[in-house]
Amino acid sequence: MKKPKLPKTDSIQELAQFWDTHDLTDFEGELEEVAEPVFVRRSAIQVHLESPEAEAVQKMAQAQGVSREELIHAWVLEKLARRNNARRNSARRANR
Repeated sequence: MKKPKLPKTDSIQELAQFWDTHDLTDFEGELEEVAEPVFVRRSAIQVHLESPEAEAVQKMAQAQGVSREELIHAWVLEKLARRNNARRNSARRANR
């Protein structure tokens, strides 16, 4: 009988289906220990918006073809990047 191969997917559904029908001990020779965390928990932050604000964000997200959450996440990353760049520039000026 041919030995099955470990799936190469990030799909939780596909992995669940695979492990429902396979045993981990069948793959002991292919497993490796991982030192760093595989699943990192994210922090959730609720942002309460007034209806007009929420509608404006929704329209902007739709125009860009992303979800509201993705759009707001991108905004936060942009703001943090600008802040880090400003700090670096300030440190450079101080070292001159």
